[in-house]
Amino acid sequence: MMNTVDSDALNMTLLSVCVSEDIVSAALDVAMERQWTVTRASFDSYISSRRRPHFPDALKAGDGCIALIDFEKDPDQAAEAAAFLRQVFPGHLGIMAVSGKAEMPYMLAAMRAGCTEFLNLPLAPQTLHNAFHGVEQQLAARTSTPQTAGTVLSMLGAKGGVGTTTLGVHLAIYLSQNNKKKVLLIDSKPQFGHVCIYLGADGSSCHFQELVSNVNRLDSELLKSFVSKHPSGVELLSSPDVGQIARQMFREEVVPTLEFLRGEYDFVIVDCDNLADDLTRAIVTASSQVYLVATPDITAIRDLSRHVDDLARMDSAIDVRVVINRYSSQFAVSLEEIEKAIRLPVSFSIPNNYIELVRSANLGVPVSADGKSGFTIEITKWAQSLVGLVEEKLSVKVPTTKSHPWASLKQLVSSIGTRAQAVEKRA
Repeated sequence: MMNTVDSDALNMTLLSVCVSEDIVSAALDVAMERQWTVTRASFDSYISSRRRPHFPDALKAGDGCIALIDFEKDPDQAAEAAAFLRQVFPGHLGIMAVSGKAEMPYMLAAMRAGCTEFLNLPLAPQTLHNAFHGVEQQLAARTSTPQTAGTVLSMLGAKGGVGTTTLGVHLAIYLSQNNKKKVLLIDSKPQFGHVCIYLGADGSSCHFQELVSNVNRLDSELLKSFVSKHPSGVELLSSPDVGQIARQMFREEVVPTLEFLRGEYDFVIVDCDNLADDLTRAIVTASSQVYLVATPDITAIRDLSRHVDDLARMDSAIDVRVVINRYSSQFAVSLEEIEKAIRLPVSFSIPNNYIELVRSANLGVPVSADGKSGFTIEITKWAQSLVGLVEEKLSVKVPTTKSHPWASLKQLVSSIGTRAQAVEKRA
């Protein structure tokens, strides 16, 4: 059922899911007192992506949307309804849980579902006024002058095991400690991420998924309750460390979350999952720079070349930088050969420091920025380039060719094979 209540100010949509008519009537009364124009739709059963109702365009045309969902009858189905509505009304939906039981399981389910309010029955008019006032403040904040934007950096491995998380962790630490920047490090893996392990940190109560699900009520104070702070000064959002079905995160939630975080930090570093994942693609397109990490071996370089091509197809405006990790001139494919194969310059080559980094990961203590190893020197240069203290290597002349993108890679494989045969003959 859908109907419109005329008023003069905000044009709002009011949705109710399994909520009694008297509660809806009370909400409409408060909306009229606040001089809203309200378009209303009620659903007597829980909705979801499997039980998808029709939403007329009039419901999506407002300044904002409020959904009242009963979390007492069935918290699981209520959470599904909330997730579905976030897809339908991206970026401007306030979800309010309604329940006659204020016990912790109900409140926790509502929070995890991204509810902006928990309305305990029986409802007092002032409670609704306060909740609706919060929605007005959120809408006003979206139209206010944006804060100075920080930098979002995506860390993406060409394949597993190339040291992407290790580099992201140390870059965050060095930006914070050496350059006095406010840094947030995000583990965006759906589960079993390693960021907190490498830092010896407890990430059980600061999951990135939880923050994203609450994007519609995010502010600076709420953010503090989600992040964990490492002794280095770096703040963390972790990946779930238990085997469970990961909560799906949608582009319409992830992009505004990262935009909000830009205003809170100098640098937001995201340790990404595979590029084939929709979440990673959303993060990449919202990033200031994307760092592709590979090792100087033919399998990693092949995958690196594919990732470069994939990113170019996604969006030619994406700022892609290449980092070669565990570089050793003695046995590695040369940087010149890599640049020719991928048709991009290598921004940073990080010397091999495998043994020290394994020990560092086992202890949960990052390698100190005060060290004098090639690894710490290069990570320091990388951090300094981001704050403008040194110039990043961006002027390498990469040969341009009209040949198929695999042509250079095949030449590289052939060159390596020829060199290997020559070594065998000398032996």
